[in-house]
Amino acid sequence: MNAESNQVEKLFTRADGAYVFARWGRPIVPVVFGVDEATLAVFKGAIEAVVVLAGHKMDEVDTELGANLMMFFCRDWAELAEVPHLDKLVPDLGPLVDKLQRADANQYRIFRFDEAGAIRAAFVFLRMDAHLEAVSADTLALSQAVQTILLWSDKAFDDMPPLAMIAGQSVLRPEIANVIRAAYDPVMPKAAQDASHALRLAARIPQPS
Repeated sequence: MNAESNQVEKLFTRADGAYVFARWGRPIVPVVFGVDEATLAVFKGAIEAVVVLAGHKMDEVDTELGANLMMFFCRDWAELAEVPHLDKLVPDLGPLVDKLQRADANQYRIFRFDEAGAIRAAFVFLRMDAHLEAVSADTLALSQAVQTILLWSDKAFDDMPPLAMIAGQSVLRPEIANVIRAAYDPVMPKAAQDASHALRLAARIPQPS
């Protein structure tokens, strides 16, 4: 196994040592709650850009859920309990809110999967604390779009974030962009739990000239 496949493997190897990969198995239909129209446009634009990068699709409606990528912004985690019907989408909402409050977290993502293991829905929760307030809408939107286009490891970006700053603008790191493109290659599986999958991904990543 070469160094590149090792790096790819780390992106999908969880803290417990399990290799778990999944990509979306259906067109993405995003909806964003708790932001103004301008911020909504920024987030939808970032999601569309990452979806295009992946060679995947977006749609106007998901036949099962209406929308399948739902982002919720709040100032306090307790606000989530007041969102109508959210407890039906997230059955353990009460314990989750308690957990996020205890951890003083500012973001959390939940994925749902279909019978084949592909992503069928994702829920993103963002609490706008001082740290996230300091991040531009463009950067926050691109970061969240990247982190929901695949099921990354819970430790994938501990050492290096998926974005880099170039001339004051946040851009997706080329190595992460290459992994996303490779992951959505039509011949690749929508889900995998064997590290040999990382070898196949790495084989589809262009080598630097």
